[in-house]
Amino acid sequence: VVAAEHRSQLRNRDAARRRLALLLADATAPDPPPRRPTRPSKRAKARRVDEKTHRGQIKRLRGRPDE
Repeated sequence: VVAAEHRSQLRNRDAARRRLALLLADATAPDPPPRRPTRPSKRAKARRVDEKTHRGQIKRLRGRPDE
């Protein structure tokens, strides 16, 4: 760990020690608990399908009208 923030060598050493302490604290911190996988609800699935059909309809309307 290197520090060159201050003009004084003593202050730079203190800053480097603080930074090293933070790095060590982060490295030794416990990992977050694993995420529990969940399934989308029926309403979420239906909403996604509705959005897809709506988007497809918009794209279909962009084309030339049938005669």
